[in-house]
Amino acid sequence: MPPLPAQQSTLHPPQVPAPRTPRRVPALPGPLLRARAAAATVWYLRLLAVVNIATLGTLLVDATNKVPGATLQDRIAYTLLRGISVGPLADRVDAVHAPRWVDVIINVLIAATFLLVLYACFRAPRGQALLGEDDERRLRDLLAKHGERDSLGYFALRRDKAVVFSPSGKAALTYRVVGGVSLASGDPIGDPEAWPGAIDAWLAEARRHAWTPAVMGASEEAGTIYARHGLDALELGDEAIVDLADFTLGGRAMRVVRQAHNRVRRAGYTIRIRRHEDIPDDEMALLIDRADHWRDGATERGFSMALGRLGDPADGRCVMLECRDAEGEPRALLSFVPWGEHGLSLDLMRRDRACENGLMEYMVVELLMRAGEFGVRRVSLNFAMFRSVFERGSRLGAGPVLRLWRSVLTFFSRWWQIESLYRANAKYRPVWEPRFLLFAKSSDIPRIGLASARAEGFLTAPALPGLPGRRKSPSCS
Repeated sequence: MPPLPAQQSTLHPPQVPAPRTPRRVPALPGPLLRARAAAATVWYLRLLAVVNIATLGTLLVDATNKVPGATLQDRIAYTLLRGISVGPLADRVDAVHAPRWVDVIINVLIAATFLLVLYACFRAPRGQALLGEDDERRLRDLLAKHGERDSLGYFALRRDKAVVFSPSGKAALTYRVVGGVSLASGDPIGDPEAWPGAIDAWLAEARRHAWTPAVMGASEEAGTIYARHGLDALELGDEAIVDLADFTLGGRAMRVVRQAHNRVRRAGYTIRIRRHEDIPDDEMALLIDRADHWRDGATERGFSMALGRLGDPADGRCVMLECRDAEGEPRALLSFVPWGEHGLSLDLMRRDRACENGLMEYMVVELLMRAGEFGVRRVSLNFAMFRSVFERGSRLGAGPVLRLWRSVLTFFSRWWQIESLYRANAKYRPVWEPRFLLFAKSSDIPRIGLASARAEGFLTAPALPGLPGRRKSPSCS
């Protein structure tokens, strides 16, 4: 009979290594402690706000009380009860009788404070990690090897984004957290075989922080891979890409563009095309100042297809088109980011509102005609949202639903450049490449839409002025 396991382990202990205890890695090292300290401070400020509002209500009750002799305890009790209800609940305090408008003000203030505290408790945390120097260096290395794949790849270098890498380090995905939505843009950077690893890491990060995952402007190839990870797709629109080998100003279809180009050229306007690294510092400073002056509004717009800065020394390979009038004064500028070795992608478009009509067409045509001097073979222009709706909705035999949808978009085009962007891009006879929105649940689409509008600069979240710790998004300067 074999010995018992306990006797065997006592008399003849086997030489078996002790089981390894799984190593616990903190989910958020270092920054977690700072986040907790900041959260404690925020909670203290919120509690202080509640106390201040209660104090304000008590003082208001004391100033308007019609019954003399009320104690401080009576006034506080009346204020707290009025914060719950404007009905007869607070009438139990016989020593206090305040006007009705005071009751309403106290109730509204305390209810608003309570709702703000609830929102602060249950909202998803904000992303804190931004693109660091080492992250940017690794992304630039990936773009040097695989930058030809996606025209939006260079925009991953925005410094208001965070980045996750695949376990192999051969792919990366950049994102920004807006309103509890982890918003990625474009395709992952790097080797497509390593894209699933980067997507898994990003989705895990979103689950860990209770963020809603979403992707703006993904290509069809990347959208297919995202769909394998459980995301659904919705076509957003199309990107206009001009192949320089096929571009020509000849033909009836290009008559409007050709006339605009000739008219502006006869008016004495000239174009100068240079890499950013070839522009002297004083000239670049002037162009940045003019770009800020020509910007439409105080908010810098763009996220998925904008770099968010101009004149940074690290972006020396970007291309600048500078347009001057007959007197030599700058009137407009276009800035393009690299798209691999032989492509450009439009980043910034600014012009003086008082300049000649058709100036942008003139600049784009000049670039397309002279881009070969820089080894450029293709150029990505603006993104046209819902392009297929405008194109198919205007055709003979379009269905009633499609025509209605086109009418709705045409109506909103009065305030947003929806149809005008499509018409402006279609002039150059481009190749249209579809771009997609990826999301996990259809119910998240309204929330994702709001987050996208905020990220692109079309909506600005209300904020109290002068609060410490708030940082502005990087502007073009």
